[in-house]
Amino acid sequence: MADVGLDYRSATELVDAMAAGQVSAVELTEAAIARIERHDATVNAVCVRDFDRALAAARDADSARARGEVRPLLGVPMTVKESFHIAGLPTTWGIPAFKDFVSDTDALAVARVKAAGAVVLGKTNVPLGLGDVQSYNDIYGTTRNPWNPERTPGGSSGGSAAALAAGYGALSLGSDIGGSLRNPAHFCGIYAHKPTIGLVPARGHAPPAVPALPSESDLAVIGPMARTATDLSVMLDILAEPDELALGAAYRLALPAPRHADLADYRVLVFDTHPLIPTSASVRAAIDRFADKLAGAGTKVTRESPLLPDQTQAARLYMRMLLSVLGASFPAESYEHARVAAARLDVDDRSLGAERRRGAVLSHRDWILADTQRAVLRQRWRELFAQFDVVLCPVMPTPAFPHDHSDQAGRRINIDGTDYDSWDQLVLAGVATLPGLPATVLPIGTSEEGLPIGVQAIGPMFGDRTTIRFAELAERDFGGFTAPPLE
Repeated sequence: MADVGLDYRSATELVDAMAAGQVSAVELTEAAIARIERHDATVNAVCVRDFDRALAAARDADSARARGEVRPLLGVPMTVKESFHIAGLPTTWGIPAFKDFVSDTDALAVARVKAAGAVVLGKTNVPLGLGDVQSYNDIYGTTRNPWNPERTPGGSSGGSAAALAAGYGALSLGSDIGGSLRNPAHFCGIYAHKPTIGLVPARGHAPPAVPALPSESDLAVIGPMARTATDLSVMLDILAEPDELALGAAYRLALPAPRHADLADYRVLVFDTHPLIPTSASVRAAIDRFADKLAGAGTKVTRESPLLPDQTQAARLYMRMLLSVLGASFPAESYEHARVAAARLDVDDRSLGAERRRGAVLSHRDWILADTQRAVLRQRWRELFAQFDVVLCPVMPTPAFPHDHSDQAGRRINIDGTDYDSWDQLVLAGVATLPGLPATVLPIGTSEEGLPIGVQAIGPMFGDRTTIRFAELAERDFGGFTAPPLE
């Protein structure tokens, strides 16, 4: 049996250990399975177990290594978000009507990590329809945060983040449209990367019974999750190849190298709160301490800039465009209710709630107008990134909050004693999502309650290697993931 100390090693370290003959893929897989069986009655992160096939894949990995094969993830145990199709396993998105649906194909991202040698342990839990910042559903129950079972691990990639924090494999795959990679990383103290829009093909990340076809989804991306920034880089190399079945696949973009190799060369803009929703004192304090560390390392840290696009206007636009994506899948009756609600809005109501109601029934004409506004926003970000390399901002207003399974329509988020509309906190995800920019989440500290706090490092379009390298350098100089008190 592998040393329990290997449970929290990075994928890069595990590959080196296997290459050195210190441990086998089978031993690592057996250790990961044992850890899931020991802790997951509480955490409930791995909702679909695939242990027999994982052990078979581990044996194959050991045989391949014995033959001299070298692959970037050969023998590394990992998990995959339930929303990705995996041949022979259920794909439900937490929707009870599809509890018996079993996919007959692998999503492209899953096929790629398997080809790189990864051992897939199983699938991780999600909220109903991927539509929550928590992870619970009537099929698989509630996933709990390994740092505190009374708190959520986030969503919709909450099962993946909880699995990583609990030591269930070194890597996971997730997805993001409203922060679904980033808020679980922040809540669970791990790393995640939201790629530039369109960089990582999402074929096979699809609702149950939807064919695994190439598609272009506005705002949405898939991406890697890990316990180190270096592992994000390894995964991005594996995932960020064009889909050979997609239009435009002949055009291969070579991602630019990181802008800098040292923190002292980075130019960083920091904002620690949003104009439309406050950030808790604990999150602001963690970001401010991190900014001070950066300044102490020689990083050029700036707290304000007229180049930062108007975040109030951007948030309103994001809510409209986000709900236009979500509203497209509303059942007919729900869509009609949304249409009636939008028609009743005062034309001068510019609240975020009003923008969401408008967005749910946005006409094609109005979507085109909104997309034009987004193009202007992207140009403003290009101008900003001529002067800065990374923008740091909160991922969520608070650390992980207590489980709340109340109706989302009336749900509230408490920030330092004051309640706000829970949906409004998504504006922080929209900072990077609306313009399609890359964002890497890295852990930077803990709250007074001992809960993890992360920050998102947003970079220029296709500056994915710049934000990941920034996270690597910060991890090297200041530390990164720490294990929760599970033992």
